[in-house]
Amino acid sequence: MCRYRGGMANLRPALPGRPPLIATATLAALAVLAIPAAALLAQPAAGAFAIRETGLRYTSLQQAVEAIGAGSGTIVVPTGIHRQCAVQQAGTVRFEAAEPGHAIFDGVACEGKAALVLRGRSAEVDGLIFQNIAVPDFNGAGIRLERGDLTVRQSWFRASQQGILSATDATGRILIDKSTFTRLGTCEGPGGCAHSVYIGDYGSLTVTRSRFEQGSGGHYLKSRAARVDIRGNSFDDSAGTRTNYMIDLPAGAVGQIAGNWFVQGASKENYSAFVAVGAEDRLHSSAGLAIRGNNARIVPGIRRQTVFVADWSGEALRLSDNSLGTGLTAFERR
Repeated sequence: MCRYRGGMANLRPALPGRPPLIATATLAALAVLAIPAAALLAQPAAGAFAIRETGLRYTSLQQAVEAIGAGSGTIVVPTGIHRQCAVQQAGTVRFEAAEPGHAIFDGVACEGKAALVLRGRSAEVDGLIFQNIAVPDFNGAGIRLERGDLTVRQSWFRASQQGILSATDATGRILIDKSTFTRLGTCEGPGGCAHSVYIGDYGSLTVTRSRFEQGSGGHYLKSRAARVDIRGNSFDDSAGTRTNYMIDLPAGAVGQIAGNWFVQGASKENYSAFVAVGAEDRLHSSAGLAIRGNNARIVPGIRRQTVFVADWSGEALRLSDNSLGTGLTAFERR
């Protein structure tokens, strides 16, 4: 069973040779697919990075970010495969694909961290793909958020050590919408687990209309944010490998987990719960956390007993109207 350690330095890399993308017809009908299939055919990029507000063009993403500086602006990312990265030090920057799903950041991390390292006032990411990000300290991500607000829409994170990783900003807000997280995370190695999404002690986290699938270790969504709104997502673990919880709120949280669809797969390092609350500490209150209107199942053909919500907080959670399959107990206090 995975031991969970809070610091980002403890996250570990995914091993090479993960399973290929598997299409499951019955799951696809319920999935939220944010990226068109044509994205897989994108060719190496020849265009420049343009700032929409000024019309100026730059040969590197970093040059475009520095041109915006402490101001605000939109960088249009051209179609193709980009083997480069950027660090945002200030200001407000929107990173927008010229064609959603056709602009790919592949295999390059700045500061040994991520394709985009963000520590300005705020950032938006729209329509981009991040893939094959791995770094020596095992924290390689598509996005590393160190400060400020972040909005991610219609983006795909795949085949990396993790998708999105954040530091701590108690006043910050994170929104993830209509995005997909594929073949991310691992619990190999002595330092703990990496996850598809790992949010530090942020003010709030909202995740809507997104898909988590084919995890290769760790949790699909781990968050220490004080408030969460996790709503209308698909957690498809049917092709996962050595995975753990689908949602982990290790420090507690208020808000809601509502209207999500869960399938727990056969290959689990830890199948003891779908959702965990307060498993590591009680940094935030969980009183009144609403877990409602979700649909949870174990993949057909697997006979096991497990728990939909496991709670370590000792506070009054509000569970209602959840549809649970065979082998699932609704709630257990631990």
